[in-house]
Amino acid sequence: IYKTLKFVSEVINPKLNDTVDEIKYLVEGVRGNFIPPGGSGCPTRGRVSILPTGRNFYTIDPTAVPTKAAWEVGKQLGDNLIDRYLKDEGKYPENIVMVIYSGETMKTCGDDIAEALYLMGIKPKWLENTDKVIGLEVIPLEELKRPRIDVTLRITGLFRDTFPNIIELVEEAVNTASSLDENEDENYVKRNILNEIKNLIDNGLSIEEAEEEAGMRIFGCPPGTYGAGVGILINSKNWQDVNDLGEVYTLWGGHAYGKKFHGKKVKEVFSRRLSSAEITVKNESSMEIDMLDSDDFYNYHGGLIAAVKLNSGKSPRAYCGNSSDPSRTKIKDVNEETARIMRSRILNPKWFEGLKKHGYKGAQEISAMVDIVFGWDATADVVEDWMYEKISETYLFNDERREWIKDVNSWAIHNMAERLLEASQRGMWKAKDETIEKLKGIYLSIEGDIEEHI
Repeated sequence: IYKTLKFVSEVINPKLNDTVDEIKYLVEGVRGNFIPPGGSGCPTRGRVSILPTGRNFYTIDPTAVPTKAAWEVGKQLGDNLIDRYLKDEGKYPENIVMVIYSGETMKTCGDDIAEALYLMGIKPKWLENTDKVIGLEVIPLEELKRPRIDVTLRITGLFRDTFPNIIELVEEAVNTASSLDENEDENYVKRNILNEIKNLIDNGLSIEEAEEEAGMRIFGCPPGTYGAGVGILINSKNWQDVNDLGEVYTLWGGHAYGKKFHGKKVKEVFSRRLSSAEITVKNESSMEIDMLDSDDFYNYHGGLIAAVKLNSGKSPRAYCGNSSDPSRTKIKDVNEETARIMRSRILNPKWFEGLKKHGYKGAQEISAMVDIVFGWDATADVVEDWMYEKISETYLFNDERREWIKDVNSWAIHNMAERLLEASQRGMWKAKDETIEKLKGIYLSIEGDIEEHI
């Protein structure tokens, strides 16, 4: 206890007190003066070294991903995922698709990458007394005590740009796992690749072409572009059903990355990976953000769920991993996580009161939340009727709250009412007749007010 208190008083507290320098260094930056450098990351994960904030931050050494600490967290996440699927389905998963973010990789130093490697039964090899990754080693099946699981990654455009070495590392792990002298019933990576090679050769490809295509496991958007395409479709209302969203996701993400190719257009290969996916997963490393905080989450993970439905004909098990406490990682399915966030944050009066302090921007955050909830429901069907009903009651049918939002940002009211009505019109929400009538009244009233003030 003495050592801990000493560390808090002599190290952490002074660093926290110095965070007021954010304003000082902002002014210095505007003046074109020097700003001292500093590390980046998530302070809630014990990254004391990044404090005080406000410095000219740099990210991480990409050759030190995953670190030894991230490897331990990744193993926990992998075990959590397998255990949950065993509980839900009574068998080991054979094919998993993971969404990988660059920002999360920087914050955790590679939790997600460690999990992907561990699922395949492959371990990083580090330079002695450092976190620098210098190769890979195989975890024996006797030690692994389960089959090697086939993992496909859907990476973001930023990950493609910032971690090309990790793309090659994961590709090497796939090739290593598939070349092992093991029973195919215990090595799903090997079995899947060998079966696909045979099918491709039977369809006219050369051995070299078949081996290259069968080994593709890392996919992303076209070179030089970013995103998943789904959000554009939803925001423009240019879609009919979930299959349209799944098709765009497949098309946009159908570009393979690896040592020999950088964004090779292979939609049909990505489609095959999606058609065999039993699990989709995206992890979060901090309690500061959740899956209903940004449209990126439904774009990448919600879109992935829609794409798996389209290509496989059935819904995958979709999970959210959480490593905000690295010693106690957790896993929830997306339905459970949606309900948790809805009750703990979105319908929590304290959240609204906090947003009120930010005026126009606070109202915009509430409006954006409705868009994100809608996007998740459109792609993954995770929003229950009571959630839409409660959002309507909490933010639009509560006279005091509605008037505040209207006063600071009338367009937010307009967007919320319009989006909720769209959810009903598309059959995503079986709303009560009186609820729809109220929403229509609010929509028409605010539209009239906006027209008068334009």
